[in-house]
Amino acid sequence: MEARLLWLCNWSTLGVCATLKLPQIYAQLAARSARGISLSSLLLELAGFLVFLRYQCYYGNPLLTYLEYPVLIAQDAVLLLCVFHFNGNVKQAAPYVAVFVSSWFVLSLQKWIIDLAMNLSTFISAASKFAQLQYLWRTQDAGAASALTWGLAAYTCAVLLRFVVMLALNIWVTTTVLRYRKTVAKVE
Repeated sequence: MEARLLWLCNWSTLGVCATLKLPQIYAQLAARSARGISLSSLLLELAGFLVFLRYQCYYGNPLLTYLEYPVLIAQDAVLLLCVFHFNGNVKQAAPYVAVFVSSWFVLSLQKWIIDLAMNLSTFISAASKFAQLQYLWRTQDAGAASALTWGLAAYTCAVLLRFVVMLALNIWVTTTVLRYRKTVAKVE
């Protein structure tokens, strides 16, 4: 039963990630506007995805453990081009593309670089969410932002929440074991 549940969670997350940004892309195309989309949020998210993908490739992890990231990166790239297009400055995308492509190679120059980047990727991802929130609070206009995309993203995180809960409970048990451990006196 547990194996089936894990299989369902894994494949449902992959399925959701495969279509995660499509509602956002559709909303932008339908509105013919990038209003409501934070460029800095999108760039930070793309950077976080890129770091995670590069880390997985660098260490040769099985494709199934990170399969959603190439798809998310492709969707974010399309979304980024839409933002630049609807803001009327597609040519300004070129420096960002150059930075992302060169960072793919720079990240793997030294082991410590990719390890440090991976350690920072959670903060980068969190910063992207805060950048989007800050943008929405400042403009007080959701514009073409897709609630469905953000809801689907919440689902993928909720599936992973199980691991966070298990981590907290395991740490709690560990500390409780250490606290109540009886010391055994040596008998000579």
